[in-house]
Parts: sequence; C-alpha cells; structure tokens
Amino acid sequence: PVAERLLAEGPAVLAEFRLTVGRPVLPMLAQSAGSVAEAVGRLGACAVEEKLDGIRVQVHREGGEVRIFTRTLDDITDRLPEVTAVALALDGDRFVLDGEVIALGADGRPRPFQEVAGRVGSRTDVRSAAEALPLSPVFFDILAAEGVDLLGLSCAERQEALAALVPEPMRVRRVVVTDGGDAAEGEAFSRDTLARGHEGVVVKSLDAPYSAGRRGAGWLKVKPVHTLDLVVLAAEWGHGRRTGKLSNLHLGARREDGTFAMLGKTFKGLTDVMLQWQTERLGELAVRDDGFTVTVRPELVVEIAYDGLQRSSRYPAGVTLRFARVVRYREDKRPEDADTVDAVLAAHAPTV
Repeated sequence: PVAERLLAEGPAVLAEFRLTVGRPVLPMLAQSAGSVAEAVGRLGACAVEEKLDGIRVQVHREGGEVRIFTRTLDDITDRLPEVTAVALALDGDRFVLDGEVIALGADGRPRPFQEVAGRVGSRTDVRSAAEALPLSPVFFDILAAEGVDLLGLSCAERQEALAALVPEPMRVRRVVVTDGGDAAEGEAFSRDTLARGHEGVVVKSLDAPYSAGRRGAGWLKVKPVHTLDLVVLAAEWGHGRRTGKLSNLHLGARREDGTFAMLGKTFKGLTDVMLQWQTERLGELAVRDDGFTVTVRPELVVEIAYDGLQRSSRYPAGVTLRFARVVRYREDKRPEDADTVDAVLAAHAPTV
C-alpha cells in the first residue's frame, strides 16, 4: 500500500503513514558492544538497562481491546491473558508498549528462557498453562500514548511518557549515565544485573529516536561471553557455498569416565580458511562417513563462545549451548584438557 501511494502521488504522501494503535511495527533492535565502558564511550549520555532473557512483546490497547504481538508480528493475544489484564489496568486507553515477558521463580530470579518460550508457544489450555507458569510483562519503551505517535521523540522523552503510564515495578530497571560521566555506575549496574540472573544490559542513547525495524546505533547490547574448550565428535558436510567442506561441528564435553557428551552443534564463526583446514584435519581423524555426517576420533579441541545453556532432551547431559560459535582451534590442548560436563553444568546451575 505504501509503494502504490508513493508511486501514484509522490513523496509527500508518506506523511500520512504513521504508527497506528492495533497495527504492529517491527521492533527496534540493538547492535553489540564489547563492554559497558565501550558503549558509554560511543553513546555519551545514555541509560543502562537490564537485558531480559524473555520473549519480546509489543502491547497495543485501543479502549477495551488489547492485542499482543511478537517481534515477528505474530498475534499471540490469546496466549497471554495475564498481559492483557495488565494492559487493561493501566490508566490509558490508546497506547503501544514495547517490552518482554519473563517468568520469575519463588526466589525472584528469572526462569530459563526455554520455559518462557514453551509457555508462549503453547496454544492449548492457556488458562492452565498460565496458572502453572505465570508470565510477568516488563516494559522498556512506549511507541504511542493517547494515540499520539512517539517514535520520533528521544529516548529520554519516551521514558518520561512510559513512567507516566506504567508503574515502576513493571518498568525495566535502569541507571542513567550523564554525558561526560564515566561508566563506573553502568558497569556496577551490569554486574548486579548478571548477579540477579539476567543476561546482560542494553545501553541506550538518551537522544535516540525509536528506529522501528532497524538495528539502530543508538542501542548497544552488552553480554558476557562464555567460552569452553570442547572436543569435535563429528562434522556434517556443508551445502551451498560450503559444499565439499565439513561445516557443522558436533561438540562434546568430557565425562568423568573419559568419554564425551555432546552439547550441541555449530557452523558459526568459521572463516573460509578455517573451513578448509578443518575439512582436511577432520578427514585425517575420520572413522565413519555416511554421506551426511563424518564421525571422527575425539582428538581435536576447539574453543567455543556461547551465550548460555538451555535444557534439551536431545542431548545426553540434558542441556545444549545457546548461540554457540567457533573462536579458534586449540591444537595446543589434548582431549583430556577439554572442559567437563560437570564443570559446564556447575557454572550455569542457577539458570538451567
């Protein structure tokens, strides 16, 4: 519709297309930064907010009607009755809120992402599911208030509007770092956020508008990078531009008895040079090739970065790596130097 009007009437018609309550827009996303200090240095005056490991939601209310959308614009209103109730209880009747839904345990710590995803993905017996695992919305932005489009306002102005509508317990925790200030307060806040069980922080320029559908430079996410030394158990033949190369690696951690438990797979982080090298090296270690997967002797150690663990019945340890990617091969290490299953589980005990 936008393209048709633009071609027929010219650029001036674009002013008519504005955010409409009840019609979702793609969310603003964050770029990455290596540390809070780096993010503050790039942005200047900014807010440092908790980065929640939940499901992104965009909540629209028009009078007595509430609609809830995911980051991919799927309508999940019927699956989140508790979020609908929260939206209807707010003192406003034409607004759009941006946030996440999370689940909290009895100790106040966030439940694993996988549980939240399973609850949101459930389409049957929603009431029982909500009673078994109630979800809490936490809002960090407002896109419209009283029907007025706020996308072009600064982050600071939108935060004022959000605070006027949403009570503090339902707003994301944050600290403000003034322009010219150092990052020490933000770094302390980040450490506290991690201790509370959340996955990191998002540092937001106070001047940034809401860039719907873009990974804007005004938002920078900072998450700790976990690494493990794991053993390659097998690799899958690649497709497309990786045809003829061994690509997707099967990764194992060491058990007490010297065998290895697979924790997941990854093909991310591999350069063309690494692909060529590992195809040749794993070929030397191959013990079986079924045309799809090459099983190898567990002798090659690889350093893997990952964002955390999630429960999985597909793997023998009951967990799998989240967002695993290759950092480098460690030919200086032996298989018996690889990380153990017990150590991996112990490091993430509160979150799996």
